[in-house]
Amino acid sequence: MRYRKILHIDLDAFFCSVEELIDPSLHGTVFATGGSADRRGVVTSCSYAARKLGIHSAMPMKSALQKVPGLKVVQGHYGKYQHYSRQVMAILEDTTPLVKQISIDEAFIDVTDMSQPGCFIAQSLQKRIRQEAGLPCSIGIASNMLVAKIATNIAKSSYRGDHSPQAILEVPGGTEAGFLHDLPINELWGIGKKSATAFSLMGIKTIGDLAAQSDEFLEQQVGRFAHTLKLRALGMDERPVGSEEDVKSVSNEITFDQDIGDEEEIIRTLRYLSEKVAFRLRKQALCGKTIRLKIRWPDFETHTRQFSLSQPTNHDTVILKTSVSLLHEIWKQGKKVRLLGVAVAGLTHEMQQLSFLDEDYQKEGQLLQAMDDLKARFGNEVIKRGWEYHSRAQRD
Repeated sequence: MRYRKILHIDLDAFFCSVEELIDPSLHGTVFATGGSADRRGVVTSCSYAARKLGIHSAMPMKSALQKVPGLKVVQGHYGKYQHYSRQVMAILEDTTPLVKQISIDEAFIDVTDMSQPGCFIAQSLQKRIRQEAGLPCSIGIASNMLVAKIATNIAKSSYRGDHSPQAILEVPGGTEAGFLHDLPINELWGIGKKSATAFSLMGIKTIGDLAAQSDEFLEQQVGRFAHTLKLRALGMDERPVGSEEDVKSVSNEITFDQDIGDEEEIIRTLRYLSEKVAFRLRKQALCGKTIRLKIRWPDFETHTRQFSLSQPTNHDTVILKTSVSLLHEIWKQGKKVRLLGVAVAGLTHEMQQLSFLDEDYQKEGQLLQAMDDLKARFGNEVIKRGWEYHSRAQRD
């Protein structure tokens, strides 16, 4: 079985790391960022040297100063934090289009389609973020987002040094349940302090204990959340990596009765799928900027590729040409294909203003509107478009 390669990137003590870039004299010292103690401020971040002395995020600043009188308090440069966050996210997006940012200093990426091992990709990415943004990070690697994030947490929580851990921990595909089995139940997403305490009173203290419970028992405790909680405890998480915008998409796909390897037949299928997707978009008065191709080989190995356009579209030709370009990134002449899919994401109801010089685009829009009107009145087969398209020419 082929498993996904998902990386969870977590910038180490992000606010403090940025402050060290602004003021290098802070490096290795005991300091924290946050509000002042006399205004009921809290610690927003603290250096690893401060963590060794018991300081932690969300601690009242007054308590932190009482615990460590020599703690230096630095007022945060929040504009700088945003700047460095955008810089890191740009590096991730340059690595793969499948990025899901979950906070200012955390993100997931899906690198399943990259041939290198997950650890190699993580090490290279960690080095690049350090060199280009000047920031340390830790990375968890697993077959899904749930386990990748927990891997990062475990790798960082075991660190006891004065400087950033820059940890990397990989959980090989197929070992997720074993990795989670002995971990405290509060490591699992969806289990807060109250839930962890309640389960502990029932003798359920580890994720493995939770995974061993029956569905009926869990339903009595957490209701409809029971099924999801059980899957998480077993290390299962099929959510795709991508932004919320990417999740909203219009797509069509075909699984062939017999695997196909002829280029012209593959192109014809992409043309059909592009027309279907484009027609559905226009029918809903939608357009999108991200064109995504899905392809599955006979052994069920599945790949996705996507490309972001400069302006949103719902035109057949634009979707088709982009899909074919993506195809030629991963398909070789004669290679058999089991499934093809085309999707348009990044949807909006507003078309960007077209250039007055872009007459061809506007004329095609008028043609498509006329064709859609005919199909609406007389059915989808009433009119077909004559395509002048040659797949090899598209590659040149």
